Amino acid sequence: MNYPVVKGAAYALVQANSMLLYQGSTQITERLKNEQSEHLKALPEHLRSFEDAVSYPPNQAYIGNITPDQLKEIPHPWYENPLAGASRDGKHGEIMPEDEFFGLMKMVDSFDLVLLEEAFQAGVKGKLESHPILKDIKEINKLESTAHSADEIQKLVDEHDAQPLYFAGKLVGCVKKAHEFDEALSSEVMLGNLASKASSVLVLKQLLAKTDLNPVQVDYIIECSEEACGDMNQRGGGNFAKAIGEICGCVNATGSDTRSFCAGPAHALVEAAALVQSGIYSNVVVVGGGCTAKLGMNSRDHIKKGMPALEDMLGAFAVHIGENDGVNPVIRTDAIGRHKIGSGASPQAVMTAIVTDPLDKIGYKITDIDRYAPELQNPEITEPAGAGNVPMANFKMISALAVKRGDIEKADLMKAVDSFGMPGFAPTQGHIPSGVPFIGHARDMILEGKIEKAMIVGKGSLFLGRLTNLFDGVSMIIEKNSGVVEVDTGFDQEQLRKMIAEAMRDFAKSFRE
Repeated sequence: MNYPVVKGAAYALVQANSMLLYQGSTQITERLKNEQSEHLKALPEHLRSFEDAVSYPPNQAYIGNITPDQLKEIPHPWYENPLAGASRDGKHGEIMPEDEFFGLMKMVDSFDLVLLEEAFQAGVKGKLESHPILKDIKEINKLESTAHSADEIQKLVDEHDAQPLYFAGKLVGCVKKAHEFDEALSSEVMLGNLASKASSVLVLKQLLAKTDLNPVQVDYIIECSEEACGDMNQRGGGNFAKAIGEICGCVNATGSDTRSFCAGPAHALVEAAALVQSGIYSNVVVVGGGCTAKLGMNSRDHIKKGMPALEDMLGAFAVHIGENDGVNPVIRTDAIGRHKIGSGASPQAVMTAIVTDPLDKIGYKITDIDRYAPELQNPEITEPAGAGNVPMANFKMISALAVKRGDIEKADLMKAVDSFGMPGFAPTQGHIPSGVPFIGHARDMILEGKIEKAMIVGKGSLFLGRLTNLFDGVSMIIEKNSGVVEVDTGFDQEQLRKMIAEAMRDFAKSFRE
């Protein structure tokens, strides 16, 4: 079978200290309760510099400069063991500072909602004009348009018509509301949506720059973040996908948005694989941008423990799924895991549905998979808040299932975890950690002959929407390409069987005559 293949993956991070302070949901809630709270007073002293964020080992793993295996060897706490000489530019993407990102937000803004202060705008214009992959976006000319005075911006913020944008402690811009009364177009929602769009544009441009995919070759874009764009009459109507493709020059593409909380990217990847294997589209890109609301979610606990506020990163990713080329790793579409409505909600039931059931379909043991990539949240972020080491909990459950099934001995449980597991290295951006951060590494490792098979596992918490108590989960196996590309004869197997049977009957008839 001609399975679809993973032709490329890219990743981007944006350090967002200002947005953590003013647009993170934890801080918004705190400000509504008490603007003079001790938490809000202490938080600025716990913000990292851009240099500290770049040298933070998990961030370097996310953009591909070190592997998860190399991250495992770095002592904890990682924030006290920065990588010397770390670069913002990575094998798989980049880490962008907040000032440049504000400029990018203005570039992708189609309705003049992003206002920047004159001197600040001139400064970021110069930086983005020299950016290796963003300088060719035609919308960069928006940074030549009329800038605004600090007083104008302050007035909009004071009158609650706009969300503030700060850099280095100074008000440098704002995002206006898009409608007088529509809450779906409020300044807070518009800032979150524009930040998601801008980070998606950044990572899609990275994908196009780091692979041989030409933007005009993209047929379909699936966007899978956790934001929703629309207005009061269709609050989640979309479409992020086409808005992102428009900026990136994907003139021949259409697209749509997929949502399923943290499992959204896994669903999107399955959809992309199906679209390619069916022949409907040749090149599909799955992209997900960052979520401002999740910035600083656990900052209270980080501050209490004297740590930096580590949730200062917006995360984004993009994956190119294409037709079988005989080289790139395949997605085994005959072994897609799915948490069914009736699967059950216990950890064992969830893992059985999305890990062992698909393996059974193709006769694989748990130990036949070289690496598992479930929720890859950085434990240095989650453990101080009492959420534990999420990746390790998942790996232990998979290993326990292997013991139960007889794939390994009980004494080898932790040995198996060490073999197929990895440290979590993704920012807590909801949809970002669920499996997708490892796709770039998995592709590299398979192409280099270090592993043959990896399973990407996405899990979601549907109960957060208050419509159901169900969990969600989807998985897929990425596997070494056999090197064989089947030629499409234009006939399916049943047609071919009938043709052979008819030919044999004709031959037998002519022989009798």
